[in-house]
Amino acid sequence: MAEKKPIKVISDNRQARYLYEILDTYEAGIQLGGTEVKSVRAGKVNLRDGYCLIRNGEAWLMNVHIAPHQTAGQYFNHEPKRDRKLLLHKKEINKLIGLLEQKGLTLIPLKMYIKGDWIKVSLGLGKGKKLHDKRETIKRRDDERQMARMMKRY
Repeated sequence: MAEKKPIKVISDNRQARYLYEILDTYEAGIQLGGTEVKSVRAGKVNLRDGYCLIRNGEAWLMNVHIAPHQTAGQYFNHEPKRDRKLLLHKKEINKLIGLLEQKGLTLIPLKMYIKGDWIKVSLGLGKGKKLHDKRETIKRRDDERQMARMMKRY
């Protein structure tokens, strides 16, 4: 029997959950080059400013920084913020096109992880939060921390 390899989270976009209300999540593969894979496995990824677009029936990951690999020469290295193709089924892409255009939602990368031998990206379909929603989130989080402290004491 083959053992399942655990999921190893490489990068987590914590800012996305603060700025957006996540309605649905999708898992997508990502098309990477050789030095990009080495950098991702080393954990040199920043998803904070990233977003996804759908162009010509293909999903693209934009503005995600994957640092150049140190041991590779300058000629063979990759561009850090290049557009990367996401690997989704056609049915999923068509569903996303409808949701993005009709409801005005945004597709945001939430986390990048290694599942087995594959590098995957978790995408969140989100609606931007207003300022009062952000304040409410901060207040709720502070209240939960306060309650946890009180429970720990007694």
